[in-house]
Amino acid sequence: MEKRLQTVLAHAGVASRRKAASLIEEGKVRVDGRVVKEKGYRLDPDKSTIEVGGKTIEKERKRYFLFNKPRNVISTLIDTHGRRKVTDFFKSVDERLYPIGRLDKDTTGILILTNDGELAHRLSHPSFEVEKEYVAKVERPLTQEALKKMREGLVIDGKKTSPCGVFLRRREKTGVYYRIKLHEGRKRQIREMFRVVGSRVIELKRVKYASLTLKGVGEGEFRKLSPREVRMLQDKVKK
Repeated sequence: MEKRLQTVLAHAGVASRRKAASLIEEGKVRVDGRVVKEKGYRLDPDKSTIEVGGKTIEKERKRYFLFNKPRNVISTLIDTHGRRKVTDFFKSVDERLYPIGRLDKDTTGILILTNDGELAHRLSHPSFEVEKEYVAKVERPLTQEALKKMREGLVIDGKKTSPCGVFLRRREKTGVYYRIKLHEGRKRQIREMFRVVGSRVIELKRVKYASLTLKGVGEGEFRKLSPREVRMLQDKVKK
């Protein structure tokens, strides 16, 4: 996947993006043996050799993590309100990570983080139909008619949702639990779906992403994906 040269240098720890842009303009950067002075230059870092001041920079290794996101943690990388971000939990990781898709601040559960931009793009794209599974605690039980509407698709913001699976899990005095399986990832989609059929989501947790689960990962904790798990995700989004 092509990236801007100064971004590649920044991710490799050579310098900040601003300083990297200066190094490029000063003619101190070579790509495949050729001096590049264009700071907006794009390249695939996995296929090119980059030198700065005569020293070859190491190619950034790909990293893949499964994170159990707590409540009141946001999935964006930059926040001007001082809120806790998912990347705050990965300060021990040198590479710059990006979440694949997002969970709103009140939703907990599985979030995949990586520096593999190509895989992140494919897993986030609805055309690959990667299935996600959630458990929602809602105020009141749904009628059979409401369940049928959710399963067949609802119109939200002028666009119909794709068919999905919705199954009653259990009833408690404080609320009713449903399991939802879908491959879309529209903003606050599950909350909006329940709102449209007359119920309110009290708690929402993503418990499965493709075949990955939260087994062995406590809230606020993360683990590396195994090579087998990474291949599984890659196979899911092969063209």
